[in-house]
Amino acid sequence: MTAEANSAAGPQIGDPAPNFEARTTTGVVRLSDFRGRWLVLLSHPADFTPVCTSEFVALARAADRFAALGCALMAVSVDSLYAHLAWIRAIRDAFGVTVSFPIVEDASLVIGRAYGMIADRAPDAATMRSTYVIDPDGIIRAITAYPATIGRSVEEMLRVVAALQRVDSDNIVTPEGWRPGGDVLLPPDQDQAALLARGDDPLWFCRSAPDPGAGRDG
Repeated sequence: MTAEANSAAGPQIGDPAPNFEARTTTGVVRLSDFRGRWLVLLSHPADFTPVCTSEFVALARAADRFAALGCALMAVSVDSLYAHLAWIRAIRDAFGVTVSFPIVEDASLVIGRAYGMIADRAPDAATMRSTYVIDPDGIIRAITAYPATIGRSVEEMLRVVAALQRVDSDNIVTPEGWRPGGDVLLPPDQDQAALLARGDDPLWFCRSAPDPGAGRDG
């Protein structure tokens, strides 16, 4: 297994996602294989844990919704490939869902450390609870991290991917809790003349508007 680290602290938003090659539940995978698609890369500290199991069941059930966004899924854990295989079989038998996306074997913590998911001084992999949204150019666009006791929201992962895709399409930004079809925010004016032309508008710095792209693909 190999991984290319950006820095000791791990990559940040706007940095290229460190490439790696590793064994997974769907065969040997390279991160670069996902270029041209959006990717949600998430880490978990161990298989057969209740919080992670609930997340993977939800991810498996939402796989078609991610695919509709042109977004792939991939998970990383320090457990062995054989543990991964046994876990996804147990999930299928217990919950009736198939985890079809690859789960990476990172027993040496090479990937976890390359991404800054786990510090060199960490005594175990309990902190490997991070999620990265990576764009088609291989750039990290969003990062979240959760403790081992709190389950992540699959709905939020979907929302973030949709929001990133939306702001990439037009000169807009999205407000708190934005969902596809909702109002968007217009960037503030960048020059004095345009700003003064708005007169006494008290919301010159936070202007919302119906999404000009709503229904564009429908």
